[in-house]
Amino acid sequence: MILPLPKVELDLRVRALCLRPYPNHAHGCPNYGRKLGCPPAAPMFGDRIDVRQMVFAIVNHFDFRAHVERMHDAHPRWSQRQLECCLYWQSRARKQLSGIVKDFLREHPGNIVDPCPEAGGVNVTETLRLAGVNLEWPPRKIACQVALAGHPIVRSVSAAGK
Repeated sequence: MILPLPKVELDLRVRALCLRPYPNHAHGCPNYGRKLGCPPAAPMFGDRIDVRQMVFAIVNHFDFRAHVERMHDAHPRWSQRQLECCLYWQSRARKQLSGIVKDFLREHPGNIVDPCPEAGGVNVTETLRLAGVNLEWPPRKIACQVALAGHPIVRSVSAAGK
């Protein structure tokens, strides 16, 4: 789904979510401070994409419930946490999103895509809510992967910088 956004909700506190503990990761995401596209090294969204122009959400809807049911059929003794583990579904969902992104870029030349807007300080949940889309947290039926796209910031070269 391609969705023009009325507003991009920028909130630096979103980047700190990467530091919240979760099962088997007492210090948060292991990519924080290590992976180029992750905070704190990730560039701020508004420094890359011009939020004064039209920004689009590129949303992949992944049938999470069907995935969990397939996994339960294949592994009936697994716990609910094992059945829902992102290691078994995120790569497929990301591949689906990648196909939607490629189609978008073909139809919208001149735009660039941020595949992880949260890393750049975008509150994706609130941004989509403002556009009329409510994400399910935690996902039970549909898991959404969201990329944002828009026109790149154009930096002018001053005469002094030549």
